[in-house]
Amino acid sequence: MTRAHSSPAGAVLTAPERAEPGRSGPAELWPLAAGLLLLALLWFGPLPERARGSFAAHMVMHMGVVAVAAPLLAVGVARAMPRLVSSFPPALAIVASALEFVAVWTWHAPALHDAARMDPTFFVLEQASFLAAGVLVWATAVGAPGDGRVAARAAGVCALLITSMHMVLLGGLLLFAPRPLYACAEVCSPAAALTPLGDQQLGGALMLVIGGSAYLAGGLALLSSVLRDRAPTGETA
Repeated sequence: MTRAHSSPAGAVLTAPERAEPGRSGPAELWPLAAGLLLLALLWFGPLPERARGSFAAHMVMHMGVVAVAAPLLAVGVARAMPRLVSSFPPALAIVASALEFVAVWTWHAPALHDAARMDPTFFVLEQASFLAAGVLVWATAVGAPGDGRVAARAAGVCALLITSMHMVLLGGLLLFAPRPLYACAEVCSPAAALTPLGDQQLGGALMLVIGGSAYLAGGLALLSSVLRDRAPTGETA
């Protein structure tokens, strides 16, 4: 498979197919360690405090969780527990993409987003749901090392491309909204030199570019593997 270097998501998607099932040494589990390290930086660094007053900073954290940390963790889990991941039915990838759609759009509803910006409990719930949904989508799409089930990978392609589309749609809505959509834009202090609307537009652009491109690159990389390794006619996946 040709490596997809346009995003971290596309790059790591090829990794599970090169690993040997049942042989996940410490060196092969680096994506899991990298994902956990990134989560620690995102959640325990300066971003959470910054995100209280900046929609764009909040979006950086969101995209870091679902578009970078989640695929790294999914690859690590697939290598560490290949039997578990290979037991996932193909339809689970589509269900996972629907769950992520619900999580992302629900937490960007004005009331819940404002609550997550201002209340630590809601913030934890929001971030936990983003991570759980993101890892589930990527894990079901990536599959286990050496898993040649075409149906499972084809479902993963659909899941990633659907997720890319709704990320672009929501990012566009935030980018082109004529006014701030969140009360927190007026209550919190926005990023320096940005109006509340400008801050929201920057956040929307980040979701559109990072979220949309990460899932698109992942879907295209997975599609490449399906086309390369598709089963002969008459063979069941």
